[in-house]
Amino acid sequence: MGGLSLVKFHLECSCHKGGFDDIKLLSFRAIFMVSMNKLTLKAIAAHFNVSVSTVSKAINDSHEISEELKVKIRKFAKQNHYKPNRVALNLLNRNTKTIGVVIPNILNYFFVQVLFGIEQVADERGYSIITCSTNESLGKEVKILDFLCSGSVDGVIISTVAGEAQLSEHIAHFQELLQKQIPLVMFDRVTEMIECDKVVVDDIEAGYKATKHFLKTGCRALSIINPIPNSSIGRLRIEGFKRALEEQDIPFDSDMVVSLGADDDLELAISLSLNLKELNGILVFDEITTVKVMDLLRSKGFLIPKDISVIGFTNGELSRYASPPVTMISQHGRFIGETSANKLIDRIEGKDDKAKFETKTIKTSLVVRQSTLSMEQQNS
Repeated sequence: MGGLSLVKFHLECSCHKGGFDDIKLLSFRAIFMVSMNKLTLKAIAAHFNVSVSTVSKAINDSHEISEELKVKIRKFAKQNHYKPNRVALNLLNRNTKTIGVVIPNILNYFFVQVLFGIEQVADERGYSIITCSTNESLGKEVKILDFLCSGSVDGVIISTVAGEAQLSEHIAHFQELLQKQIPLVMFDRVTEMIECDKVVVDDIEAGYKATKHFLKTGCRALSIINPIPNSSIGRLRIEGFKRALEEQDIPFDSDMVVSLGADDDLELAISLSLNLKELNGILVFDEITTVKVMDLLRSKGFLIPKDISVIGFTNGELSRYASPPVTMISQHGRFIGETSANKLIDRIEGKDDKAKFETKTIKTSLVVRQSTLSMEQQNS
């Protein structure tokens, strides 16, 4: 029996009982509720002349309701395609079963992998996600956090675009989340100014590991292309780069680092800052820029890796199918997403409610491909 049939049923029954004037207000409410073809608990209650509470308990198989009535109500609900009002249930239970996820760049493969890990865990644990991309805009991040503070989510996972110089002014937006008792987990781009759970990559080790590989294969004239100059993770990777150079008594020069803003021209920046003929290794801090750098090198007649070796960050599809395939630092984005989601949901559900906040550090891996010299090539 569909929604319109149920309306007809109520009208006929009421007329038989004593005429149209005797239709009860509750029946009118039920009629209007189902006239749009959406069955509600109130409509079912009116049909069986029981309370809404009784219907709810019957649908949820409560032992408080007789088996006979439960069977009738559940059969009727199924026949009329009853679907629980999740919004109402969430408001009643004071939760939304929804997580807000804020990332800086939806086109970055690392963040795509993080999202994949978050979504998998969220789905397994009965949560949905709202994904928001700030597109590296601090203003957009502020608007997103204001929206998420409104009670639309139970918790937030974020990689902030706020640079170290901007955080002191931006910190209030994170504090508002915590004041409203909305759990927060930060990943990758984090700040020590906020007390919350964090999941980070060991970026110092990553920079060190990549530089050591260059040095082992005979590349000593090195440079860095940094497309995230305002982020602390870029600074940490440069620290690892410096450490590896110091071990080989190679002096670090700040001119080795080319910082790229969002609107900077890559070819112009490299031409103004680097003498490519003197280089034999370039470390690039994201995947898309890595592929662009390799394309630029080829256009200028350099052979990779014979003339210049290249290592990038984020082990995605672009790096696998570039020509040649690129040696990359894998940050294990999917695992970061899974770890972040599990930590947040544990906080939401009170499992870690009294536990101290913790920072989990994820180790990176070096995936060696054909964009760097092999030991055999170096020795030949």
